[in-house]
Amino acid sequence: MARPTLEIRELRVGIDGREIVKGLDLTVRGGEVHAIMGPNGTGKSTLASALMGHPTYEVLGGTATLDGENLLEMGVDERARAGLFLAMQYPAEISGVSTANFLRTAVNARRGESDPMPVLKFHRQLKEKMERLSIDPAFAERYVNEGFSGGEKKRNEILQMSILQPRIAILDEIDSGLDIDAVKIVAQGVNDMLSEDFGVLIITHYQRILNYIRPTNVHVMMQGRIVRSGGPELAEQLEARGYEWLREELGIEEPLSQEA
Repeated sequence: MARPTLEIRELRVGIDGREIVKGLDLTVRGGEVHAIMGPNGTGKSTLASALMGHPTYEVLGGTATLDGENLLEMGVDERARAGLFLAMQYPAEISGVSTANFLRTAVNARRGESDPMPVLKFHRQLKEKMERLSIDPAFAERYVNEGFSGGEKKRNEILQMSILQPRIAILDEIDSGLDIDAVKIVAQGVNDMLSEDFGVLIITHYQRILNYIRPTNVHVMMQGRIVRSGGPELAEQLEARGYEWLREELGIEEPLSQEA
């Protein structure tokens, strides 16, 4: 099977009549780790939500394809089955549904009715993944994210990703609110999956997680567009000099913090 490819061209996304993402171009392939950095309000999370099909966001123009198939014509479930995964900035709680049942249902939905995963195989795999992510096995029987700490919710997102084995994963501020030990565990979960069959798009404010998940490409997003791309050294420059340095260099006069 060919390397997975997420290709975005001139994508424009709005909400409530306001255009937030304003003509964005990006290509993520298997074996690559792309990081999008930028100040608050520049459209990073809007981009992630729109790619996954969140109904609040309206695609105003442009294209987004996964392995040549039009993502924008797919429902959310179809995008997931095609191999797109979103680790959310604020994972939802699902009362009454255990983590184990939720994950097994998700796995079987992706595999199809004719090829469900055997129960014992699923639970063996779940146990192995939870141990790898330092998640208490008892969490498998707890309702999804209910009563979980912020760090536990983020690790649970990575657990879902490792069980579902997507082709392209979007990690929306997966490092926010995590202490250094949790950042290392989350990064380990991502690094364990890296291969030619798996590509990653990390959305983050900080360089910290990129110390543990080494990006192949770093992009800076401002005012709804990618304004600069480079290698890991770009993230290090931003950490040392801040976003104002780049704003001044590019002659961007609008304030960096905008509602989005």
